[in-house]
Amino acid sequence: MNRVCSPYFDPDFDSLAERINGPKCRVTIDNESLENCTVVKIDSVNKQGLLLEVVQVLTDTNLIILKGYISSDAGWFMDVFHVKDELGNKVTNQRVVNYIQKAIGANRERIEKSKTGSRKYLKCDEARAIEMTGRDRPGLFSEISAALADLHCNVVEAHAWSHNARLACVVYISEESTDKPIDHNRLAAIEDHLTTVLRATTSPRSTNEETVKQQEVKTAYGLNPEGDQGTVTDVERRLHQLMLSVRDFESPIRMGSPRLVDSKEEKMLSVCIENCHEKGYSIVSIQCKDRKRLMFDTVCTLTDMQYVIFHASVDFRGDYAFQEYFIRHVDGYAMSTESEKERVIKCLEAAIERRVCEGIRLELCANNRIGLLSDITRVLRENGLAVVRADIATEGGRARNTFYLRDISGNNIDMKFVKSMKTEMGEIDVAVNNETTTTTTTTTTNTNNSMTRPSSFRSLGDLMKSQFEKLSHNFVAI
Repeated sequence: MNRVCSPYFDPDFDSLAERINGPKCRVTIDNESLENCTVVKIDSVNKQGLLLEVVQVLTDTNLIILKGYISSDAGWFMDVFHVKDELGNKVTNQRVVNYIQKAIGANRERIEKSKTGSRKYLKCDEARAIEMTGRDRPGLFSEISAALADLHCNVVEAHAWSHNARLACVVYISEESTDKPIDHNRLAAIEDHLTTVLRATTSPRSTNEETVKQQEVKTAYGLNPEGDQGTVTDVERRLHQLMLSVRDFESPIRMGSPRLVDSKEEKMLSVCIENCHEKGYSIVSIQCKDRKRLMFDTVCTLTDMQYVIFHASVDFRGDYAFQEYFIRHVDGYAMSTESEKERVIKCLEAAIERRVCEGIRLELCANNRIGLLSDITRVLRENGLAVVRADIATEGGRARNTFYLRDISGNNIDMKFVKSMKTEMGEIDVAVNNETTTTTTTTTTNTNNSMTRPSSFRSLGDLMKSQFEKLSHNFVAI
């Protein structure tokens, strides 16, 4: 009998490199080194986009980044972040600590898998995601909501941003009667109808290829709803990309929608770019008023514009943020022309401004029903209110709607819409925050903190709150 020989493979061989050089990704949460904050350290093999993935994890856990130091030369990625939780305390919740450690490692593996060209598709039992981009106009979000109600679609979740007279929106929908996914044939018909709504005011003389491209509706594959393998920052990153695709960094198109950035904010915002010829970097310096999710917005924009961040430092002092990035394009070169620098500056300014709106944050919570979003947005539109941003979520038969509102004409908001809303929808839980979205990240939403907002908005919020208390017997803050 002949002996058959086969090669022997040591089962520990695959982990040999890790045992010699250490793990590919090491995340350390340190609550001992500093007295007033937690230190998060990440050491990992470097991959393009890894910094964004790390910032996404910290942002999704609602951590406030006070300082950050990033270095990713020579194929190794080293980050140090000083963070606090929303209440200004150290991160001591073990669940949050475990999530950060696991999520950052998982994100590194996700980046590696993406390099192989694998693509994630929506499961058959998931809500369909539809993306919409176009020129914004007063009441457009209300028209979209009404169209979906007329098409017998149930809105499971929705997110919308408006900036520089452009609109980007991601909506998750299902069948009204069965709450099941919409088949592809009907989905195509829905897309055609929504496209007609977006292009309703387009002049025949302006129907060039670029304008048509900026006003489109399409199904988003691989974009999961929040809580279903998806995160808030996944959707927000897509909204940034959609806004970039419709060139919201350019001057606003005059379509009756006002520019919603205060002139004071523009003066506080400064973006400068200069080249370091010795090291071959472009140095991007950003100074602006601090707010939540600021670092995510800037890192997201640079990454999506195909720039690699090699070194960076961020510091948040009081009401102001200072960020400095040493970058190169993915082709390995620094910015070589003034036009390229100008475009990057405009895109970063737009990314920062997208969340900036002087006005009112309105939160509504009610029993979910078909057409609820359409009814709410119609009342807002009829009372002359522009929706600057919207976040809609449904869970367990309840709908939670968050709107950032401004008066279309720029005047003080009329309180009549409160009565209209109560008449249309009956019992509904309402909370109003009169603070602007530009408050410092070191404070949480607090209607009693008069030091972080103008007195005019404080008095307006007090008036709205008193009106709601009179009109609702079960007023609760969400």
